[in-house]
Amino acid sequence: MDRCVVLVDAGYLLGAAASLLAGEPSRSRITVDHAALIQGLRERAEADTEQPLLRIYWFDGAPDRVPQPEHRRLRVMPRVTVRLGALTRSDGRWAQKGVDAAMHAELTELARNRACSDVVLVTGDGDLLPGLMSAKEHGVAVHLWAVQAADGDYNQSEDLVAEADERRVLDRAWITRAVRAKDLSGLCPPPPAPRPEIAAILSAPLPEAALAEAARNGSSAPAATETAEHGAPVPAPASEGSKSVPTPKDLATLRAPGQPLTPAQSSHAPAGNSALRWSSDKGWIDRAGPLGEPAETASLPTLAQLTSAEQRWADREEDITTVGGDPFEVGQVFARRWMERLPETVHLQKLATMYPRIPHRIDGELLRYAARFGLLAHKDDQIDEHDRYAIRAGFWREIDVRAAAEHVAGGAPVSVPGPPVTPAAE
Repeated sequence: MDRCVVLVDAGYLLGAAASLLAGEPSRSRITVDHAALIQGLRERAEADTEQPLLRIYWFDGAPDRVPQPEHRRLRVMPRVTVRLGALTRSDGRWAQKGVDAAMHAELTELARNRACSDVVLVTGDGDLLPGLMSAKEHGVAVHLWAVQAADGDYNQSEDLVAEADERRVLDRAWITRAVRAKDLSGLCPPPPAPRPEIAAILSAPLPEAALAEAARNGSSAPAATETAEHGAPVPAPASEGSKSVPTPKDLATLRAPGQPLTPAQSSHAPAGNSALRWSSDKGWIDRAGPLGEPAETASLPTLAQLTSAEQRWADREEDITTVGGDPFEVGQVFARRWMERLPETVHLQKLATMYPRIPHRIDGELLRYAARFGLLAHKDDQIDEHDRYAIRAGFWREIDVRAAAEHVAGGAPVSVPGPPVTPAAE
């Protein structure tokens, strides 16, 4: 068949591009326009081989082979097929497993079936040498592409280079059409600006730490909190060895909404409403009702109950093409869909009064939705708990913005209690 196929080792392509543009091979240091990159690969392949493109195969690693947001966008592009290997963590480093074997199998199969006349390999790994030689034996012309090395030397296996029929270098000018460095100075980027919503959720004092601090100070009251410029309470510095983020177990001892304080809790409960609680029913108290769920939340519909088959399809399309996968953004998208499909505004009013606790059914559905983006799917790797806080903070931010504009019974706007927030940038 007189057509060409491109096989891309994404780890090599993007890692080498990061080395060239940012000074180190970490893909987190670059921003990639995948649509422009795919278009550039197609145009360059058709020009170099003088054959029409059959397909671009994109080989990459992902934790537990769960597609990440970039993979979700890539695999719906025309003439693109995504193949995922495993991404495992060892000694603090991520390593791909199975990507080379998948590329070897695909290359051999294409050549054996005479599916193409030319194969473009974008890789530097010498493990593909047997597959390259096998393709040549089946009459396929092999074009090996390299990314310009930051030090001007080879960043490919010399054996691979020697066996290729043609070799090209993707230089800096070509790479920068679709890839840019996040920090051209090569220094670590500044930490992101704190979000008051997340800071508020993280500000709940730890009962154990508060009691220990009180014991050292000879007082039954917990350490005082400061107030941030946004109005969110900020806990006093934790003692050495104490946890920096409250867990459900830590926060379960605090008072649930509508429940009186026990004598033990009264002795160290923070003043006012500064103690923000875990935003899930789990770990609070024995649930009421025949199904173990509080009566005030049982009537709130879930997003699945509010979503038609047509809307579910449209949601998937939006997730693939538009939603980037940032935890805060994921929470906002989920809340926006839930509110837009509510049949009655009374549900929004009821939810707003529960801040910062998200009803258990909705909270579980929110986290399962986030798992589609790879945010919560890898428990063995101990995903940072801040992602969960950011997801829930995004949820409440969207509820706050929308609820403030809704006029319900009595003509009063619904507002979510909590720290003031600044309008989101358009």
